[in-house]
Amino acid sequence: MNTRILLMVFFLLVFARQEVYSQFGFSHEVGLITGPVVFYSDFGQRNNFETNVKNVGFGVGLIHYLNFSYRADCNCYTRDTYFNDHFKIRNEIDYHKTSFEHFGQWVEADQTSLFADQLRAMSGSTSVFEIGSQLEYFPLSIRDFSAGAFKIAPFISFGVHWVSYTAEVESSLGPLNTPISTPDKYYNAFQQGSASTWAMVGSVGVRYKLTPMSDLMLDSRWEYYFSDNLDGLNPSLENNGTTPVPENKANEWIYWLNIGYIYYIE
Repeated sequence: MNTRILLMVFFLLVFARQEVYSQFGFSHEVGLITGPVVFYSDFGQRNNFETNVKNVGFGVGLIHYLNFSYRADCNCYTRDTYFNDHFKIRNEIDYHKTSFEHFGQWVEADQTSLFADQLRAMSGSTSVFEIGSQLEYFPLSIRDFSAGAFKIAPFISFGVHWVSYTAEVESSLGPLNTPISTPDKYYNAFQQGSASTWAMVGSVGVRYKLTPMSDLMLDSRWEYYFSDNLDGLNPSLENNGTTPVPENKANEWIYWLNIGYIYYIE
């Protein structure tokens, strides 16, 4: 928790001292994003529609852009280069939380086995804090968009985030890792508590010019985590928990559809 607080303070100081950093030849944009998070995890059935639409959380984020096409210190454009006119650096702090249950054919009403009851009784959640940066590419001219030459500016981006998460798993049948509450493949498969990892981030989105100093943004994002424990569950069958079950083929990842408001700082 102390690490999270220190990182947040550091990032907010970057925002607060934007007048100093403007001397390096760029301007700043700040904003807020929010929207639903579809979490693909070890809960539920792989490639199952009900699993995908019901294990959905919600996220919010603070974002900061370095805009290389404009200099805030002199209220003027920078040197006209391809990089300055088509790329921005996006820094952000995100938080999202998702609750999990098992869905799919193994927990349908006609399933009456102990295994089905154990799955139905299992639930979990994860709270995820992220901080990182992305390089954002705009095919159209950033200068022309800022000047109002067109209303729509699409973009794609790619980056890396540091991730801190807290996972919780429980069963309404009783304590985990007992015969009454836990299927064989879930014995010693629970990863409770907090840990950290990294994530690759990619997105496709579009900006809409709302006013000369503000934009609306729609962002469609995919994130792949370098961990299989974000949901608190990592099931296995044999070899003392080292052989994954067939449905546990990948680390956790999310799809986050968010909308945002961006403000240009002079």
